[in-house]
Amino acid sequence: MALLHNLGFPRIGSQRELKFALERFWRGEASPAELQSTAADLRKAHWQLQSQLDLVPVGDFSLYDQILDMSFTLGNLPDRVTRLEGSELDNYFRVARGRSVNESSLTCVHAGEMTKWFDTNYHYIVPEVTEETAFNLNPERLLSQFSEAQQQGLNAKPVIIGPVTYLWLCKEKDQSQRLQLLDKLLPAYQLLLDKLVDAGAEWVQIDEPALVMDLERDWQQAYEKAYALLSKSRAQLLLSTYFGELRDNLQLAVNLPVAGLHFDAVRGLDEVDLLCTTLPEEKVLSLGVIDGRNIWKTDLNAVLNWLEPIAQQLQDRLWIAPSCSLLHVPVDLDQETDFDPEVINWLAFAKQKLAELSLLGTAINKGRAAVAEALENNNQAIQSRKSSQRVHKPEVKAAVDCITAALGKRQSSYKKRAELQSALLNLPAYPTTTIGSFPQTAEIRKARLQHKKGRLSEERYIELMEAEIKRAVDEQEKLGLDVLVHGEAERNDMVEYFGQQLDGYVFSQFGWVQSYGSRCVKPPILFGDISRPEPMTVRWTSYAKSLTDKPMKGMLTGPVTILNWSFVRDDQPRRESSLQLALAIRDEVLDLEAAGVDVIQIDEAALREGLPLRQGDWTTYLDWAVECFRITANGVKDATQIHTHMCYSEFNDIIDSIAQMDADVITIETSRSDMELLDVFEEYEYPNEIGPGVYDIHSPNIPPVEQMVKLMQRAAERIPAERLWVNPDCGLKTRNWDEVIPALKNMVTAAERLRGAS
Repeated sequence: MALLHNLGFPRIGSQRELKFALERFWRGEASPAELQSTAADLRKAHWQLQSQLDLVPVGDFSLYDQILDMSFTLGNLPDRVTRLEGSELDNYFRVARGRSVNESSLTCVHAGEMTKWFDTNYHYIVPEVTEETAFNLNPERLLSQFSEAQQQGLNAKPVIIGPVTYLWLCKEKDQSQRLQLLDKLLPAYQLLLDKLVDAGAEWVQIDEPALVMDLERDWQQAYEKAYALLSKSRAQLLLSTYFGELRDNLQLAVNLPVAGLHFDAVRGLDEVDLLCTTLPEEKVLSLGVIDGRNIWKTDLNAVLNWLEPIAQQLQDRLWIAPSCSLLHVPVDLDQETDFDPEVINWLAFAKQKLAELSLLGTAINKGRAAVAEALENNNQAIQSRKSSQRVHKPEVKAAVDCITAALGKRQSSYKKRAELQSALLNLPAYPTTTIGSFPQTAEIRKARLQHKKGRLSEERYIELMEAEIKRAVDEQEKLGLDVLVHGEAERNDMVEYFGQQLDGYVFSQFGWVQSYGSRCVKPPILFGDISRPEPMTVRWTSYAKSLTDKPMKGMLTGPVTILNWSFVRDDQPRRESSLQLALAIRDEVLDLEAAGVDVIQIDEAALREGLPLRQGDWTTYLDWAVECFRITANGVKDATQIHTHMCYSEFNDIIDSIAQMDADVITIETSRSDMELLDVFEEYEYPNEIGPGVYDIHSPNIPPVEQMVKLMQRAAERIPAERLWVNPDCGLKTRNWDEVIPALKNMVTAAERLRGAS
């Protein structure tokens, strides 16, 4: 009998209950007990949805981030936090976001660095270590949740991040080597496993996704050392990998002394046969057969065709599960009462993926005849999608076929363009700008919602949006910013907004996924060939431009970011979809230029995020990603200044590709990393202009002038001052005006001080 289990479940709630509870708590409108009560209610509801499984994950729930949770479980907290008074919950949010609730600037701290979780759009808080780091186990969070699950009668399986992956994710804050901390770390893991067994745990899921990465021999040896020790635990360990193939780590993984191995069979199907033949006979093999990263229905009959022989071979040693945690998909498709009736039949959210898993389990354990009707319904949905004329449009494919290299080339070199742009824009040294968005007030969101529901006329909606755009322009004028933006009042999301105006997309009402903390996004669903029926941003940008004599920057999202932040069709190569998007956004760029917009920003915040996990696979991706950006950007005149923006990505190792994009100005995140991301420029002579972010917009803290000046002085040590811009590290939509105004005022003051010193 194949056993069914899950690796993790979305924690935000089907109605984003966790988001709203967190934000109430941070505003001081809810007590810690009320926040924890909401969290307990969510855990109970999510476990109930998974109660049909043989093993239910426990410990996958987090108030903010699972890696931050592991740091607290291990007692690995930055010194700047441990010195402060307050509860553990206060310190937790200080690391996450720089402050807890209703705290003065005296108790605000530098928030933990945040970066992407492997190749997903989820952000984790990077653990910090030094050679003095000590680990002191604090298991109460996990033990408490395990007890909750037991009280609900569940067969609970604790979930923890494995020790080697934890160290892999750490960042050294001195000259130490994080791998040297393994000997200090392992006793904490041993003690944690003992406590879980004492609490009644039989199986423990220990996640080691670093096994799908390129590992040097010392990291491979770390796995051997760690699990030789942890195997002495009384717990049965299910070592879980996901997001890719094992490749050169396959033999290492199958030979580690654990009771079972979970493998992502969606992304690594070609390795399944080898795993089945090489895994020692006493071990369980868990296969992730349902895609935990995308929202398309599983072709259940196709899965059964290859899974049934394996089930016959492995018998009780076979477990089946989603490929990874379902954290990366929305909660429940059943809530979607106003959805495209054809496309909805092609989709599965987290709850529906669990139902698919149950169907597969029944078919494996009792035969296909036991679920024949459900399998036929699934087959009809799969065939409907394959044959839909809404998916496949010959005219779009013909346009892609006509792409030539000339579409991706600017007329002149950067040096000549820079001279023309300087003469046209007449900007001071250290020019200031923002990344695009301004605060999304409750009034803005209400107006958009009323307009969407038909309760607000088009005329009144335009009037309200233009009033908010004028407010944003006026505030920027008062602050003295040099290149202005219209503030994006009309945009719900930097990807969804464009998707709503492109053919080939559909949208959910409640398809939220967690990006970080309380930040949730609702990725659009790219289901078919893409085209742009009409201009998308020209009306709003032209209106903003009419309000000022200063340069107005047109704001667009680039094709690779739209692709990477969407749920993307899986029936054609991603490059093909990206090229379709590039042609659509190129048309928008040219329309903005024709409307007199001299500065156009094409955000590629997610370009690095799409990198394959294995470095040997990077070139193919980077070649087409850069190609798509250049097709989008390079139809303009030399005097039109093209900006791009990238946030929360370590891109030092792809700097050549960034340079090949040939944007006139690139803005990047550097505030949380203290400009460490600019280290690459000590050796690499980046040819164009760059704006290293000096204001961490993901924290409510207001950065002082001196801090921003210091950051820019560090930047000037690596990049000529005449090619530096001053800007925040990302858009400001998630902040409040009472935070934004003083922060930007300090930023402008910092730029003025830098000009005076140069």
